[in-house]
Amino acid sequence: MSYKVAVIPGDGIGSEVTQEAVRALQQLSSRPGLSIDFEEYPYSCGYYLEHGVMMPDGALEALDESDAILLGAVGYPGVPDHVSLWGLLIPIRRTFRQYVNLRPVRLLRGLSSPLRDRGPEDIDFLIVRENNEGEYSEIGGRLYDGTDEAIAMQSTVFTQKGVERVLQFAFDQARRRPKQHVTSATKSNGIKHTMPFWDEAVAKFAEHYPDVTTDQYHIDILAAHFVAHPDWFDVVVGSNLFGDILSDLGPAVAGGIGVAPSANLNPTREKPSMFEPVHGSAPDIAGKGIANPIAALWSASMLLDHLGETTPAADLLNAIEAVSGEGKVVTPDLGGTATTRSLTNRVLAELKS
Repeated sequence: MSYKVAVIPGDGIGSEVTQEAVRALQQLSSRPGLSIDFEEYPYSCGYYLEHGVMMPDGALEALDESDAILLGAVGYPGVPDHVSLWGLLIPIRRTFRQYVNLRPVRLLRGLSSPLRDRGPEDIDFLIVRENNEGEYSEIGGRLYDGTDEAIAMQSTVFTQKGVERVLQFAFDQARRRPKQHVTSATKSNGIKHTMPFWDEAVAKFAEHYPDVTTDQYHIDILAAHFVAHPDWFDVVVGSNLFGDILSDLGPAVAGGIGVAPSANLNPTREKPSMFEPVHGSAPDIAGKGIANPIAALWSASMLLDHLGETTPAADLLNAIEAVSGEGKVVTPDLGGTATTRSLTNRVLAELKS
């Protein structure tokens, strides 16, 4: 098959790790039956500082011509985070109906968890985050700024369609996993309307998936259980805000966000999905060549898997884990001295073998 992948390197270490992910995809695309063409776009905070917008008119239409999008990271000192988020990430996620944010939490072989006596067999679950609505709505506003009567209000919006489609994805994922278990993140004891609405939908899906066991926890105790009992979890599903928080906490117990991938999925594939490392642009280490490329490489594996290229996707992930298991080529965030390029070179050598 032939695919077109849009590449948005972004800011800081985003461009560094994305380059390595592209190298991996290029090596895989030399295999018979797989061809990938890349189109790079400069949309970033750097672009914003030069042009006053995160991306120009027509950018979304151009991206829509691709089969998938590979994003590095965006963020730069002097550009407020809400500018970069609402100027680039959220328009892409919503225009292309990427309503699932999927983040695997897995302790790779050779990596150490900050949790005592936990190994790879204890930490292996998926976080499914609703990615298009919920707490991150645009409904709200501010009044009387600069006075002692200043008001800020933002409304949470849950729709039946939005909740049910992300739950269906979560339950379908659980059905394909050994534990066949879904955990729902809620806060219905304190949030009166939206969270009971969410809980009722979860209960309905539980009836429709009798082969999948379910439980639910309030978000505060759920965060505690991530640390105390990571082995309890299989598929964890939550609203936009809850999923966002949990999907940083999860990787923290699995070796750090430097190895955490993510996918913004349009499960129907009628629009392109976007794949990105969790770690952000890390301007403090940008240009030093020491950023960990594993999250970007793993995101590239998820990209291939979403396109239906399951064998090269698995081969890339297996190569990553073979290298992490050796423990010889390790970047500074994991206690080693390897560079971004040398770690990728080792993964690509393993992939070739």
